[in-house]
Amino acid sequence: MGGNRGAADGCTAPNPSSPRKSGPPREIIERMLVGVSSLRCLALVVSLAAMGCHAQTATQASASAPIQVGVKLSPEMTRRIDLMIRSRSDIPPEYTIAVAEPVKSDFPGYDQITITFSADGKPAKTIQFLLSADGKTLAQFNKFDLTEDPKDKVSAAGRPARGGPPNAPVVIVGFDDLECPYCARMNAELFPAVLDRYKNQVRVVYRDLPLDELHPWAKHAAIDANCLGAATTDGYWNYVDYVHAHADDMAGPEKTAAKAFQTLDKIALDEGLRQKVNQPELVACLLKQDDKVVKASVDQAENGLRLDSTPVLFVKIGRAHV
Repeated sequence: MGGNRGAADGCTAPNPSSPRKSGPPREIIERMLVGVSSLRCLALVVSLAAMGCHAQTATQASASAPIQVGVKLSPEMTRRIDLMIRSRSDIPPEYTIAVAEPVKSDFPGYDQITITFSADGKPAKTIQFLLSADGKTLAQFNKFDLTEDPKDKVSAAGRPARGGPPNAPVVIVGFDDLECPYCARMNAELFPAVLDRYKNQVRVVYRDLPLDELHPWAKHAAIDANCLGAATTDGYWNYVDYVHAHADDMAGPEKTAAKAFQTLDKIALDEGLRQKVNQPELVACLLKQDDKVVKASVDQAENGLRLDSTPVLFVKIGRAHV
């Protein structure tokens, strides 16, 4: 039950709709553009020198001219990088590519450049590349610290929990999307069975990972759940259980996000009444839709843990998690 990314049997952030024509170089750009997670492939190493016939100049665009840290790349070099990236991926034509000045990298013979992809009406995305000192090779690598244990980055602190006490021998932290059918199945089957068998020996905590591109009302549901959770643990879990069990009904006959938002807010308000929470405070929280808590959880999941699917579980054994 570890944190494996992209599990085939879970809700996974979508790939672009265009069919694939090539291997990893194409995939890593496309996955970055849908804004789900950091790049995860190691294989984008291409030769810039092969991109057509161009007159050599005395600028950095020349294949023999060294790339210099802190010195802006020439228009010719920038154009060659742009062409190479577009030729190796299906970047929509409306996206523009901006290349930053090289900075020192951890890899001998290569400097690091930040490339920004942007389009009107869409958030800009950045990715780090390596550019060889001779300007002939563009590469993209991910570096991983093998001394780190992913579960050590996952905290259960401050979250509503069910099952055992904070010092329970086993703590399961799940990254959950309230619109994900696989999360709903896990919530309805796995955890009730685990808690029924192990009682107070297991503590269960959910963290937020709404997949916005796939599930339009998931983030709203997470915010509403957190509004309840700030006042009542029982109310939080009752809300989570109900939404997971009735996810198909949230958007009503209209099947719109707006209708789902109304339904979710009403469920939260009704649960707040049952739990006798402060109604003005709950209403204010639901209206504000402050997503700071959700964003912090998503940022850790995507950038710190490189998750792009739900559900993902981290099992923490012993008292180190307290």
